[in-house]
Amino acid sequence: MTTTEITPEANTPAVTARESQEALRYYSATQWQLMWWRFKHHRAALIAASVLVFMAVTGMLSQFVSPYLTNTRDADYQLGPPQRPHFCDENGCSLRPFVYGVTTERDPVTLRPMPVVDTNIRWYIYFFVHGESYNFYRLFETDLHLFGVEEGFIHLFGTDSLSRDLFSRAIYGTRTSLSIGVLGVLIAFVLALIIGGVAGYAGGWLDYGIQRFTEIVRVIPVIPLYMGLAAAFPPEWSSTQVYFAMTLILGLVGWPTLARRIRGQLLSLRHEDYVVAAHLAGAGAARIITRHLLPAFTSYIIVDLVISFPYMVLSETALSFVGLGLRPPAVSWGVLLQDAQNIRTIEQANWLFIPAAFVVVAVLAFTVVGDGARDAADPYQVSGA
Repeated sequence: MTTTEITPEANTPAVTARESQEALRYYSATQWQLMWWRFKHHRAALIAASVLVFMAVTGMLSQFVSPYLTNTRDADYQLGPPQRPHFCDENGCSLRPFVYGVTTERDPVTLRPMPVVDTNIRWYIYFFVHGESYNFYRLFETDLHLFGVEEGFIHLFGTDSLSRDLFSRAIYGTRTSLSIGVLGVLIAFVLALIIGGVAGYAGGWLDYGIQRFTEIVRVIPVIPLYMGLAAAFPPEWSSTQVYFAMTLILGLVGWPTLARRIRGQLLSLRHEDYVVAAHLAGAGAARIITRHLLPAFTSYIIVDLVISFPYMVLSETALSFVGLGLRPPAVSWGVLLQDAQNIRTIEQANWLFIPAAFVVVAVLAFTVVGDGARDAADPYQVSGA
């Protein structure tokens, strides 16, 4: 005869009460709470989301984070390599980091710019220093920067062919490229919501006409379209006008895929009982779509939006890189990479490829966050909350 041991903790009132509370918390949670609990267990997605938040905050505070403005020149350090902060050298150690004094000179034979480092000159790095004045989003004017040197210059990413600080320009480019991605996705989302919602809810001949129009937009060759539109930009347009035109174009050609997904979801849900009940109660089409149908698959829309961001960022970078997007004096990742289009850059100034690392990190982070959001939005995923 066998006996089964029952641990005294297994059926204690405390354990039962805790399990009941967890079950009540789970079954009473909203859809967004369930998504957040699942998303928190996706460690890679959390790290990627933290990276994106850091990049976004840095971009928004680019005027403060950058030691210099975008067009500030260090005439004595043209196409110079990155400066490395030091704490110690043969002259002793310091608690405050410093960089050496540097200049560039032309090689008498090859005429190539060569950095000349003077280890006897120390330029100490300070935080919250006063430098060039700037207008912070037209709210107030200040000259406070996150870090800098009181004398000389500091170039953590080196300088370009016009002696401009690449670190400052890359930070400013982060704001431009990410904001174009956000605004482009929002424009595409609004268009997809309206067009896909009307097609999916109405059906019939209206749906047929919208789908044919969607197919026409999808088969338009993108590169010739951008070439024609870039040529149509008036040369007297400012960088701000070109920026908004570029954002509008990316949004106008980026809605068909999301619109079809919204249409498909609405076609599958428009005959559900709660939709029929809302219709019999006198609710209009706009209310049924916005209050009943769209919330049923909002999580999937959010996933599609997150996945759309890297395509927008890559589109802006690629078009600006080949001269069809933003153009100087505007600063974006694609504009910065225009200086890295020749063999000389690969051989002599490979630090000009640093903005490409920003693009790679942002695209990978968006992709990982999209994977985490997709897993969190799966209604059949077992929650670990």
